[in-house]
Amino acid sequence: MSRAARAGWRLCAARGRAGLVLGRAGRTLSRGAAGGAEDSGGAEAGGESGSREAVERLVRAHPVVVFMKGSPAQPLCGFSNAVVQILRLHGVEDYRAHDVLQDPDLRQGIKNYSNWPTIPQVYLNGEFVGGCDILLQMHQNGDLVEELKKLGIRSALLDAEKDQDKK
Repeated sequence: MSRAARAGWRLCAARGRAGLVLGRAGRTLSRGAAGGAEDSGGAEAGGESGSREAVERLVRAHPVVVFMKGSPAQPLCGFSNAVVQILRLHGVEDYRAHDVLQDPDLRQGIKNYSNWPTIPQVYLNGEFVGGCDILLQMHQNGDLVEELKKLGIRSALLDAEKDQDKK
């Protein structure tokens, strides 16, 4: 189990949600996130934006994908804003953001896909990471720097630390 997965498990266990843990968010992942078992809930298949297939295409379309309320330029909820700010701190500007408020089918579809009830949701390389609380914890404990490195993204915080050391 990776450090990030252990951290997510500890966070969720502290909230009384401990159980079978396969993902960083401290819960069993859906097929799209874990590559394993499929959950029974989900949007109807077909051309709908909230279908499992449509959501999976969005999740896998880019190394960093965020489903949020609003846009990075104008987040419409504090948790979505926090995710945008964390990514900005790390210098991650090239990511796909999807405004779930514009599409109710997508809003429900992403919740079904991840089996996670809240928005925002962050995906790295097609894998569900979690929401604002998990991303914040990964930022605080340094795991986000490592996960970004796996994607070929150098965190701007590493450069900031270098600049501090020079002073």
